[in-house]
Amino acid sequence: MLTRPRTTVVGLIGAGIGTSLSPALHEREAAELGVRYRYRTLDIEVLRRDVRELLEQAREAGYAGLNVTHPCKQEVLAHLDELDDDAAAIGAVNTVVIRDGVATGHNTDATGFAASVARGLPDARMRRVVLLGAGGAGSALAHALRRLGVGDLTIADADRGRAEALARAVGGRAGCAADVAHADGLMHATPTGMEGHPGIALDPDLLHPGLWVADIVYRPLETELLRAARARGCRTLDGGGMVVLQAAASLELFTGVRPDRERMLRHFAELTA
Repeated sequence: MLTRPRTTVVGLIGAGIGTSLSPALHEREAAELGVRYRYRTLDIEVLRRDVRELLEQAREAGYAGLNVTHPCKQEVLAHLDELDDDAAAIGAVNTVVIRDGVATGHNTDATGFAASVARGLPDARMRRVVLLGAGGAGSALAHALRRLGVGDLTIADADRGRAEALARAVGGRAGCAADVAHADGLMHATPTGMEGHPGIALDPDLLHPGLWVADIVYRPLETELLRAARARGCRTLDGGGMVVLQAAASLELFTGVRPDRERMLRHFAELTA
């Protein structure tokens, strides 16, 4: 007698994630791969549960893993059993794999961003770069920027102490948004510009034509920062490539099957058209 294949169930923990494209990206690619798969959103504000509670509930329910997004990427660390080397170095987790009740933290943001830059900003100058945001996403991007060969990395954050701590960890320096005036690139990694957090994280008059500007935000894909940057002649990179490529790496961790990244990028383009 044939047995029905087990469905792989995963989830996303974060706040304000009702419009996330992760469920659609994961489920469609899993279907293309022949994997029975369900992706659920677990909003800490809607469910009125904290990260620890949701992680334990996912464990008990037999989830294969979880993605973790703002504002939980650092908070989740205290509730995991193990960390892989990248997540430990970065100090933030966006992917939790659950096997036999053991929750292991990974970080696919750094590799997803590096791959997105290689695709969308080939030959971009990396001598001096300013990173806005030193939270969980910012930490991953700081490590990725170092791997991309950034020489002088300046980190700015509303919490100066947090910027200084991250700068020490990656061999950069704490600074401010005004440092963009002398930079080759600007990496934006704060919630500003996301749905529910409108606006721009710096004075747009600081932007100049010799600057490339990358934004981690993908909802909306066209942020106020990117519009201002293009108006001033900057090369730009939206958050779409990073979200797709980190999702592909997470899907592979959850299922053990390698996704077709180009197909996922095409699907993302359809979803955001």
